[in-house]
Amino acid sequence: MAPKKRPETQKTSEIVLRPRNKRSRSPRELEPEAKKLCAKGSGPSRRGDSDCLWAGLAGPQILPPCRSIVRTLHQHKLGRASWPSVQQGLQQSFLHTLDSYRILQKAAPFDRRATSLAWHPTHPSTVAVGSKGGDIMLWNFGIKDKPTFIKGIGAGGSITGLKFNPLNTNQFYASSMEGTTRLQDFKGNILRVFASSDTINIWFCSLDVSASSRMVVTGDNVGNVILLNMDGKELWNLRMHKKKVTHVALNPSCDWFLATASVDQTVKIWDLRQVRGKASFLYSLPHRHPVNAACFSPDGARLLTTDQKSEIRVYSASQWDCPLGLIPHPHRHFQHLTPIKAAWHPRYNLIVVGRYPDPNFKSCTPYELRTIDVFDGNSGKMMCQLYDPESSGISSLNEFNPMGDTLASAMGYHILIWSQEEARTRK
Repeated sequence: MAPKKRPETQKTSEIVLRPRNKRSRSPRELEPEAKKLCAKGSGPSRRGDSDCLWAGLAGPQILPPCRSIVRTLHQHKLGRASWPSVQQGLQQSFLHTLDSYRILQKAAPFDRRATSLAWHPTHPSTVAVGSKGGDIMLWNFGIKDKPTFIKGIGAGGSITGLKFNPLNTNQFYASSMEGTTRLQDFKGNILRVFASSDTINIWFCSLDVSASSRMVVTGDNVGNVILLNMDGKELWNLRMHKKKVTHVALNPSCDWFLATASVDQTVKIWDLRQVRGKASFLYSLPHRHPVNAACFSPDGARLLTTDQKSEIRVYSASQWDCPLGLIPHPHRHFQHLTPIKAAWHPRYNLIVVGRYPDPNFKSCTPYELRTIDVFDGNSGKMMCQLYDPESSGISSLNEFNPMGDTLASAMGYHILIWSQEEARTRK
């Protein structure tokens, strides 16, 4: 069932600190209660979520007791443990802490749904969020000061991409349905317009920035991709896709490597040094449905794609043109819902994505919860689910901060900050 559209005129701003004495139960505790509400007879098991190239269960995996990280590091120093085993131990330890993650703070600053978010690159408690009305909020939830708020134009001003300026974090880049990709500061001043359309029928849908190469790349709704330097000089403007470019991503380890995703059901990989036209891509990765996102892993060795239906894919640099694994997952597209995009954890080989239960999905259960799902990037197994019964909407955007210990989620009008329960107690 599609979510009901909320009247935009009824929205008021609020920021809430979650009460310390209310413990939110996990999805594994709540799901049996939800099932009691349905008619007799069991629905299909979620075991089918993992019917893909990866073998194994997609339901939350029960982890074995965590080994001592100090002992593992000591064994590595003595040459008795490989570095991958150390990384696996660290990841396992982190997954154990995820079970205690709860909503630390919650904000509802916009009169329209949130459409983009970006973590500050050096301040782990500061996040920027853009809305469908063009509003932008800079929120440091670690202090009690009022967030910085930039008012947008309202209808037609949707912020489709948001990135902090890596050379000056008091500034940010934004692409919007207003028809511009621009650099501005948090006082609301527009410092430079990098791309602008001359018609209301063309707008910009995606954005990425590279500090090392000093490049800005943006894509629009008719398939064009524009590459510029940070001085605003246009290097090329080419139609790389047949339809809207929903996502552009520069490889963090090799910034001449570009991935573009489109509703034309393809993801394409390009060498920026060799782009001559729409046919000069290195690889074209066909999908069965339009694609919302294509994100490189932090080390640049993998590519994560999210379609508009029920499939997440992982590609590897060893063979870009063939997916390493497919993860069936319900996250279908809906007009009044911010497109759901899977994202990498910044430190571990983990994938985080919001769930939009689909009655036509083969493993859907009655009254299935709208969880935030965490998958292992190697095996494709679901490792954890986050859920709060008081914030049970669809979390379209979910991203960990650069330290990897705090999660920000965009759920309709609301911004949720998830953190370990111990951290909430300390506050």
